[in-house]
Amino acid sequence: MRTIVYADGGCDPNPGPGGWGAVIQDPAGTIELHGGERATTNNRMELTAAIRALEHFPEGAQIEMRCDSQYVVKSVTEWMRGWKARGWRTATGPVKNIDLMQRLDALAAARDVRWTWVRGHAGEAGNERADRLAALGRREALGEAVLPPADAAPAPAPAQPVHTKTVQVALSADLANALSRAAGRAGITPQAYLEDAVRLALELKPPGVARVRAELQKAS
Repeated sequence: MRTIVYADGGCDPNPGPGGWGAVIQDPAGTIELHGGERATTNNRMELTAAIRALEHFPEGAQIEMRCDSQYVVKSVTEWMRGWKARGWRTATGPVKNIDLMQRLDALAAARDVRWTWVRGHAGEAGNERADRLAALGRREALGEAVLPPADAAPAPAPAQPVHTKTVQVALSADLANALSRAAGRAGITPQAYLEDAVRLALELKPPGVARVRAELQKAS
């Protein structure tokens, strides 16, 4: 039985700070991995997500790797054999991101991996979660958010069922357009981008928001 894995990465702007995330649906319990870099590219984060996920498994493991990046899936399933035959070169020059490509090739060769492309932001829970983990990894790389350590005690279960509440927020046309563009660059939905922004603002609290705004104004 194959273990299903979702891997995703992103960068905003591209190139710029980025993050990667992976969701491993292990029969013993879901495992989540994430990380980020201050200076990278979207493709490198997509590749890193798949690499970090494969590194979690021993040699010979049976895996179904689900990625919304055709760059990653086609690199492994269509292009890599030709690159290797030409000494890791394409028709126009050296393979881009060759360090990550060679690492991914070595990991995949030692495992039984089925590569599956999935459409991003289409409601597939594992893909959506991997996307959010990638966003967290990017924020951590920028020092904007820190998750509790993996061995931290889990929060107690709520005594009562948790209900979500939808709040309608009116945005000006300019702000709505800016939100849409920023979400597109991050590779997530405007709703997810807005939720992350609100969470960050709540974590920083008004003094922190004012401090960040002042620093940005000073930098510009």
